[in-house]
Amino acid sequence: MCSCLLVLFDLDNTLVDRRGTLADWAAEFTACHDLGDEEREHVLSRVAERAYPSTFDAIRIRYRLPLSAAELWRAYCADIAAMVSCPAETLDGLDELRAAGWRVGVATNGASDIQRAKLWATGVAERVDGVFVSEEADARKPQRQHFALAAARCGAVLGDGGWMVGDNPVNDIDGGRSAGLRTIWVSNGRSWPLEDPGPDHTVPDARAAIDHLLLHPANRARTRA
Repeated sequence: MCSCLLVLFDLDNTLVDRRGTLADWAAEFTACHDLGDEEREHVLSRVAERAYPSTFDAIRIRYRLPLSAAELWRAYCADIAAMVSCPAETLDGLDELRAAGWRVGVATNGASDIQRAKLWATGVAERVDGVFVSEEADARKPQRQHFALAAARCGAVLGDGGWMVGDNPVNDIDGGRSAGLRTIWVSNGRSWPLEDPGPDHTVPDARAAIDHLLLHPANRARTRA
């Protein structure tokens, strides 16, 4: 295993704007299927937390759509991949981290096909050392095993320390801390919603998290008790 310094990034609403993309997709989906604007919020609510093929079975039944759940799921994956993006400055930052000697990975919950479709479509996949998606081994954040598997995909181990960067206070920050990682919370304009302990550092977006890691090399390794 490599002893390089490790940083894991959450995908949705950290590296990419999932919320905004889903809102755009829901508007197009309801228009395409002539469902009317009043159904947009319902469709959006079904995929908002996390979408899987079974999600579209429920949507198909509710709206009596002629397509199968599998066909709807494949269209959803393709449409989301076509709509989602990662800011250019964030992509550049991932390259900068690796050039500076970091092992960079993505640790994300969700279905493998949609998450990996987004990673390739945005250009993130080619700029990281490894990716772990929860469905691939039934290990979801905030479980420690999720972070261990993500680290392994990057050729690293949790025992060597590192960082977790994400927007979810429980899955990313509490989960990362419990796995022995230091944490950076991407606030997206929010205030920290939980009781202490909070994250090691708070930033407005992923690029700011990258800048923090690049500018504070003395803090890269986890402080051991």
